[in-house]
Amino acid sequence: MQTVVERELEMELVLSPERSVPVPARLAYRTDDPFAVHITFHVGSDAPVNWTFARELIVEGVFRPSGQGDVRIWPTKVNGRSVICLALSSPDGDALLEAPSSPVAAWLERTLRAVPPGTELDQLALDDGLSALLAAPGTRDETPDAGA
Repeated sequence: MQTVVERELEMELVLSPERSVPVPARLAYRTDDPFAVHITFHVGSDAPVNWTFARELIVEGVFRPSGQGDVRIWPTKVNGRSVICLALSSPDGDALLEAPSSPVAAWLERTLRAVPPGTELDQLALDDGLSALLAAPGTRDETPDAGA
């Protein structure tokens, strides 16, 4: 059975050191995709912007700088409040977002209770899927290859 752990929150899109704009976002974690987290940003366009990256990145990023390349995450303080910074890079551009630490940490803790670290592969049921595939009638051609 799939479990989904979601959290709506407002992040800040940093435009300059003096200016940022609020961006509604949804954090989502699905037990059927146990290594990944999904963030959907509602930026006021017709279609939301979706990002998917390793849960491990954000688990580490709430404590210390994490990631390289397209997704980097680190904790910091802004105006006396604890935030998680999320730097995203794509061919379309770069974005720096700040999320309040407490709701992100609470959501992350719920994901870790749903699928504890180290048990992600158990969620995928690869052995069950492989057994079902191999046992499915008509999936194997048991006639010898005439060209062999």
